[in-house]
Amino acid sequence: MKDELQHAPPAELDGAQVIKWAWSGDRPFGVMPFVDDEREIEIYGLAICRYKDTSQVYRFSCSSDWEVQNDAPYDSIEEAMKQLPDQYRNVEAEWYDA
Repeated sequence: MKDELQHAPPAELDGAQVIKWAWSGDRPFGVMPFVDDEREIEIYGLAICRYKDTSQVYRFSCSSDWEVQNDAPYDSIEEAMKQLPDQYRNVEAEWYDA
């Protein structure tokens, strides 16, 4: 856990408060295609976030420097944590409270 805490995200990502987060370590959770390009983006950070004045949460998929690459809306934190795409299963996500 000590190594993961060194990679904790900022308190906010894209203006949304981070509630829970996971860090993949030395290997990415997986990759996502770069739009209109043949490159792939490695996803090292996952964050469950909430924008102010909304009950919906978002799972952000982030690069190794916590730059948000993609987001997906969910009705609950639990749903956002459980419904990881198959492409993000190279490393098991261990979730931490922000």
